[in-house]
Amino acid sequence: MTFVSDLKPRELWQHFDQILTIPRGSKNEAAIRKYVISIADKNGLSCRQDGAGNLVVLKPGAPGRETDPVLILQSHLDMVNEKNADVNHDFDKDPIRPHREGDFVKATGTTLGADNGIGVATQLAVLESPDIVHGPLELLFTVDEETGLTGAAALEPGFLKGTRMLNLDTEEEGAIYVGCAGGAGVDLLLILDWEPPGSERLTFQVHLAGLKGGHSGVDIHRQRGNAIKILARALAALQTPFRLAGIRGGNMRNAIPREATARVTIPRLQEPAFREQLNLTLAETAAEVRVADPEMNWDFNQVETPDVVLTATSSETAIDLLNALPHGVTTMSYEIPELVETSGNVATAQMRDGRLEIHVSNRSSVASALQALCEQVTSIGRLAGASVTTGEAYPGWQPNLDSELLRIAQRVYQKIRNEAARVKAVHGGLECGLIGETFPGMDMVSIGPQIEFPHSPDECVKIDSVAEFWEILVAILEDV
Repeated sequence: MTFVSDLKPRELWQHFDQILTIPRGSKNEAAIRKYVISIADKNGLSCRQDGAGNLVVLKPGAPGRETDPVLILQSHLDMVNEKNADVNHDFDKDPIRPHREGDFVKATGTTLGADNGIGVATQLAVLESPDIVHGPLELLFTVDEETGLTGAAALEPGFLKGTRMLNLDTEEEGAIYVGCAGGAGVDLLLILDWEPPGSERLTFQVHLAGLKGGHSGVDIHRQRGNAIKILARALAALQTPFRLAGIRGGNMRNAIPREATARVTIPRLQEPAFREQLNLTLAETAAEVRVADPEMNWDFNQVETPDVVLTATSSETAIDLLNALPHGVTTMSYEIPELVETSGNVATAQMRDGRLEIHVSNRSSVASALQALCEQVTSIGRLAGASVTTGEAYPGWQPNLDSELLRIAQRVYQKIRNEAARVKAVHGGLECGLIGETFPGMDMVSIGPQIEFPHSPDECVKIDSVAEFWEILVAILEDV
C-alpha cells in the first residue's frame, strides 16, 4: 500500500490504492471485476453480470429505508493506458505508481486512472459502509467505456430496476452535469504503393514529442497541438523531394496525440535543405502552440535506409490526407456558454502491412452536426482514394433541467459548499446517453471530484475535492 491509503476519506482512498495495482485497460477488466465481486461477497451482497461483463451489485436500503425507490450509482471499470515514451511500464502487469504533487495525486509517467477509478472506489466505499443512510442501491460497474462505450451500449432492458441514476464520471468540483456530447469514429484505410529507394539517399527518423495531449472531448478546446497533424503539416510544407518510409502517431482513440514519428528518405545532397525546411516549419508551429504546449520538441536521427519506400505519389497522397483531415473545435454551442458543440480529433495514424490506417474521433451534442463532420472526413478520405468506414454513433445526453434528482443535488451542493452548483454539460461522452436510450425516462445527473488532464500522463486528482465529493454523495444518498 502507498501513501494514498492514508488520505481521507480512508474508506474511499484505500480502495483506490488497491485499484492502482490492478490492470484494467479497456477490454481487460476481468481482474478489476473480480476485485469488485470479492468485496461484494465479503459483505454478503448479491450481484449479477451480463454477457458484456457489466456488473451490478445490490445493496438493500438502511433500516427504515428498505422500501424506497431504487437508486443507481454508476461508474466504469476501465481506464486509458497512456504513458510517456521514455517510461518503461507494462499496463498488463505493472501497478500504477502514484506520487503527490502539492494538492494532487498523480502517476509517475503514466495515466493515473482516476478516470474512472475514483468513481469505482467511491461505489466500493458505499458498498462497504454500514453507516450511510440510503434506500436500496444498484451499484452498476460498466466495461469498455473508454474505447466506444460498448459496455453501456450492451445493457439490456430489465438489467436495472432503478429509475434514478448518479453517474460518477465527471471531473469538476462544484459542478453538476446534466448533458454530454454524442460521438462517432471514422476509420480510413489507404493502400500504398512501394518501390526501391534508389541510390545516394539518406533516411531520417523525425520524432515529435513534448505535447500535453489530453482527453479529446474535455480538453479539445484548450487548443493543444496534435502531434500527427503537426508532423504532417511540416512534411507537406517540404520543398525537398522525399519518400515516406513510415509514420506513426497516437495511441488511443479518445486522446489527443502527444507524439508522432516519421521515417523519411531524401537525396543525400538535399540533407541541409531538408533539415532547414523541416526545422523552420516545426519552429513556426511550436511558436503557435507555445501557450498550450510550451515543451513541444523534435529531433532527427539518421537510420538505415529500408529496402522499399513509398512512391512519390503515395508519399504525397498519405501526407496530403493527414494534412487535410480536420482536427479541433468546429463549432461552439449557441445555447450553453463556453460549451464546445462539435469537434474532431485525428487520433491515431499507423503505417503497416503496406497501408496507412487512420482513426478520426468526432463528437457533437447535435446529431446532425456529428453526421456532417463524419461525412466531411469521409469525403476527404475518398478524395485521397482511401476506403472509409464510419463506426456506430453513440447518442448524446440531452439535459433535463426539470430533473428531481438535479433539484436534490443542487440543494445538497448549496448546503455543503454554501454556494450554488454550476449546472453544465460536457463535450466528452458519458454513458448516460446510452443508458437513457436503453432505459427511457431514467432521471440522471453526473458528479465527481476535480480530475485534470485525463487520458494523458499529466492526469491528476485534487485530494481535498475527493473528500468534498464524498460528503456530497453521502448527503445526496440520505436526501434521496
